[in-house]
Amino acid sequence: MMKLPALDATRILVAGDVMLDRYWFGDVNRISPEAPVPVVHVAKSEERLGGAANVARNISALGANAGLLGVVGRDEAGDAIARMLDDSAIGNYLQRDAAASTIVKLRVIGRQQQLLRIDFEQAPTAGALRNKLAQFDALLSDYDVVVLSDYAKGGLVNVADMIRLARQAGKTVLVDPKGEDFSCYAGASILTPNKAEFRAIVGSWRDEAELTAKAQQLRSRLQLEALLLTRSEEGMTLYSAQGVSHVSAMAREVFDVSGAGDTVIATLAVMLGAGLPLQQAVSYANRAGGIVVGKLGTATVSIDELND
Repeated sequence: MMKLPALDATRILVAGDVMLDRYWFGDVNRISPEAPVPVVHVAKSEERLGGAANVARNISALGANAGLLGVVGRDEAGDAIARMLDDSAIGNYLQRDAAASTIVKLRVIGRQQQLLRIDFEQAPTAGALRNKLAQFDALLSDYDVVVLSDYAKGGLVNVADMIRLARQAGKTVLVDPKGEDFSCYAGASILTPNKAEFRAIVGSWRDEAELTAKAQQLRSRLQLEALLLTRSEEGMTLYSAQGVSHVSAMAREVFDVSGAGDTVIATLAVMLGAGLPLQQAVSYANRAGGIVVGKLGTATVSIDELND
């Protein structure tokens, strides 16, 4: 790979569903007498930035400048996210919604295996989303690349307007999509669906030729510059007007895929913001994704790891 340029001048604005990832770690030594489930004796707990906040965290870990725009509640979990943003030197543009609670994902880990996940979710109010859109428009001039991280939790209901505003401002827009209708992402620069997300839109395919045809048709219909399909153990495939290119997966033991898509889109955004060609940026994103699945929970990748 080519030598990486300095990344400290690269500015990435992340908007989307912000959440707090909580982890309870413990030992499992018996089955509950109340139900056929393991009893976890919790010995340690951790909190990490999740969702769109994890994208921003990955950008910051690579040495670039990240700003995060999203909606959280006026609650203890929202306070925790704000503290962690400060600790990671991430620009805090959070809208605090008194009528909604912060999204929290609680994972219970026993013997290094996830046993249970408990989700606390509440969609943001219309007023908070209007304020978010206005702030998004005001922030665009300060950033080079925009990442829209959609977890289908209600934080990006106005994603079409955000794409339009960002493209009018001349920004590259990357979208990690969700749902069964991608039409709201029309006009973005690059979409990064995984296989399951892509299959929900176009249906199954019999071979690579049919996959390519469906991917290129979707890219053309949505007027995208490129579509990057992440394919787990099969690597990644980039579809653009210039053709198709494939990057094989790195040969690594997969420990935890939580947040791998966040790492991929964060790395891709940073490398594009630093001026790397798209295919070179995809190669680094693929390498970053291969590294992060070898770590437990939502994690990050450093420049030193990418350069090893």
